[in-house]
Amino acid sequence: MTDHKTLRSLPLSEAITISAQAVGEVMSGRSLTEVLDQLEPHERPIVQSLTFDALRKWVRSHELIKQFIPKPPPVEVDHLLSVAIALFLQGTSDGKGYAAHTIVDQAVQACEQYDKTLYAKGLVNAVLRKVSLIVNPPEGEVRYPPDPIPMFFPPWWRANLKRNYPKSWQGLQIAQAQRAPLIVRVNTRQYTRDQYQELLNDANIAATPIEEVAGVKLNSALLLRDPVPVIDLPGFYSGAVSVQDSGAQVAATLLNPQPGEKILDACAAPGGKTAHLLELADCEMLALELDGGRLGKITGNLDRLRLSSEHVRVVRGDASKAAWWDGQLFDKILLDAPCSASGIVSRHPDIPFLRREADIRTLQHKQREIMAQAWKMLKPEGLLLYVTCSVFPEEGEDQAQWFATEHANAVRLSSPGQILPTEANDGFYYALFKKNGS
Repeated sequence: MTDHKTLRSLPLSEAITISAQAVGEVMSGRSLTEVLDQLEPHERPIVQSLTFDALRKWVRSHELIKQFIPKPPPVEVDHLLSVAIALFLQGTSDGKGYAAHTIVDQAVQACEQYDKTLYAKGLVNAVLRKVSLIVNPPEGEVRYPPDPIPMFFPPWWRANLKRNYPKSWQGLQIAQAQRAPLIVRVNTRQYTRDQYQELLNDANIAATPIEEVAGVKLNSALLLRDPVPVIDLPGFYSGAVSVQDSGAQVAATLLNPQPGEKILDACAAPGGKTAHLLELADCEMLALELDGGRLGKITGNLDRLRLSSEHVRVVRGDASKAAWWDGQLFDKILLDAPCSASGIVSRHPDIPFLRREADIRTLQHKQREIMAQAWKMLKPEGLLLYVTCSVFPEEGEDQAQWFATEHANAVRLSSPGQILPTEANDGFYYALFKKNGS
């Protein structure tokens, strides 16, 4: 849980109201990232924390709602209850939760702040008091048995994992329903990892090096078991460090940029991998992104990290087309393709609610278009690294095999392939190809 000082920057009742409305936006198909981006800075930490927990504990909270309200309540009441019940459940798991009477009182106050829940104060009060007794029973009584998979995953998603990971699919979902740790990447142009770890120690922030992921040695990754706001990270605003999962840090390490190489980051936003490549070498970088609204995030990151220069270009364009290209071939291409994001659920718990089974086929088609186009832009003997943050083979190994079959001059080099989520990394897929001749 985010610490209480941060959480209580906004009254809990207001935060519950806003979080319940954010849940409603996700259920209507909006990305939670987009919803949270519209909040005021003082609102976001607590609303994000509450909403993430409500989504992570969706199955468990709705077992309890159904137990006490057999007929489904209106969605606004359902969403408010799901946020409040997640607060009860969070308190049982880490000992840092709010007192039960506080949750009940603040949830009832939240009902008063929205006309569609105003009538339900009595219902919410009664349900939450009953939930409190189940989740926090009197001394000596049996605690509420937790569902091993508290989070919602659609049936087709579960079936895919069960088919492809028959021995580990349940553990995979249980792991993805947990809060992800904060992992940072030290900007080695400014500090070594050891030097930055000392700065964290001086700030009373405990950190552990992540030495490798899937056999790939990492030199910049640190895991912070107790997350802190980025403003508390020493030197964050002067570019000393970035927030980036260790699984994502594999990309630049594998591509191994060298000074002077011409490199394309084909789907670059928000720019974490672009920046990592530039931290590793003075290369000539082109960061390509189709979404105009996200271009600013790339330039903002590069500016903060002090990596902007005349050798770095940020361009708006579609990686599956050649309209933006000047015809000059690249030494190396990083293709972090659009995908289901099924490997990063612990950081984005809205994903299982937003994805549809038909999306996978659409994404496969787009991934193949981008791979085929990128290959034309690569120099002979150049390297193409295909990456997705997915655990579905349809977006990983299936695509790599298709590409190798379709392109006789593609030589597959050693790379991790499928990386499954652990407590120290998200799920990613990596395939590295060398272009043998033109």
